[in-house]
Amino acid sequence: MQIHYAVSKKLFSLLLILFLLTAHALAENYSPLEIGCDPDFAMEIDQLSKEREEVWNDYRNSMLSNPVMQQESAASAMTFGDAVMRYYVKVIGSKPQEGYPLYIAMHGGGSSDTPDMNDDQWNDMKSYYADVDCGVYVAVRGVRDTWDTHFNPESYPLYDRLIQYMILLHDVNPNRVYLEGFSAGGDGVYAVSPRMPDRFAAVNMSSGHPNGIPLYNLYNLPIQLQAGEYDTDYNRNTVTAEYGMQLDSLQLDYGGFEHRTLIHTDCGHNYNDWGRDPIPVMRDPTQWLLNGDRSSEDVDSFPPDYMNAFVRNPLPSNVMWDLSTRANTRETETFYYLSAPYETNMGFITAMYDRTLNVLYIQSNDLNGPFSLLLNENMVDFSRPISLQVNENITDLVITPDRAILVATTYDRGDPFYQFEAELHFDASGNLMY
Repeated sequence: MQIHYAVSKKLFSLLLILFLLTAHALAENYSPLEIGCDPDFAMEIDQLSKEREEVWNDYRNSMLSNPVMQQESAASAMTFGDAVMRYYVKVIGSKPQEGYPLYIAMHGGGSSDTPDMNDDQWNDMKSYYADVDCGVYVAVRGVRDTWDTHFNPESYPLYDRLIQYMILLHDVNPNRVYLEGFSAGGDGVYAVSPRMPDRFAAVNMSSGHPNGIPLYNLYNLPIQLQAGEYDTDYNRNTVTAEYGMQLDSLQLDYGGFEHRTLIHTDCGHNYNDWGRDPIPVMRDPTQWLLNGDRSSEDVDSFPPDYMNAFVRNPLPSNVMWDLSTRANTRETETFYYLSAPYETNMGFITAMYDRTLNVLYIQSNDLNGPFSLLLNENMVDFSRPISLQVNENITDLVITPDRAILVATTYDRGDPFYQFEAELHFDASGNLMY
């Protein structure tokens, strides 16, 4: 598995040096391009923090008084089209100053002629991973009794909505949202996390199957993979090790891709991943797969213990986006600080920024439609010219923050860390449109 389009984080410093040298050489040939907005929506740069807070409070008050949110939260059931996602909520411990961590847990089961099996699995999941000291624990019921119960097309917008509700109703910290699942729930983790990785701080997949999904979009999302040594149905055991090897290779080549792979010794589909007692796993899953080496070590495989080590960076300096892996039923078209209409479903984008240097770098390859870059004052200094390179084109920009964009992006994801004050639009070839 190779990414031919992505730019390694190791090369970012070199790219910046070349970019700045080129920009300096060309500086005398052009003046900064001004990206303005409707004067009624222009914002003062020294007031951006205050503006964000005001807009967030308006959004929060609007949502809390929304009758749909009130009805769905009271029923612990959300609807999208004809699909209903029921969920169970348990609040554990005292709230930290920055807000509760959120653990979204997905049950096993899947395809069934009746809802009974999945209901039983859901009831088990209400306590399965709940042994945490502090947090909001949410067990979701798959929307249909099908093999893809947790990733029917309607599931994705419902996960977005669930996270928005938990932020508003239970003071969840948006940077500590975790996803975990067992069996069919493990399938769900594989499916959901690459399509909306910007929502999560870390994820855990237990005893599931990836069904061929690429993992390129997990550059900034830590993942723990688990399977039993003898879980041979659908080759879950060997496929888990193979996906761990793919992540090993991606991490070696590009940095990022934090992960851990656990193959539980002498176990089939089930093993004690719901407790903290150290249990034996293969010391080297690659050697187990390739050479049959069964040497083991004892580890704590409890998903929250792995995931709690990570806090989401909502604005990572380096983002890699494979646009072929998207959920076009979501009501947002964003990916970290990138956005594209769902018709743009081919190609690859790498985006980087350095606020100190006030530099933006984008490499786009083989896109079949337009895209955009979202900016806020945590990424760039709007009071200075911003240097932008998209593929081979270099431009200096002076950007006026736009309150209309701030409002739209606040309501788009309902996440206070994804409020943006500017947006740059590009065509499929990476040409700036203004």
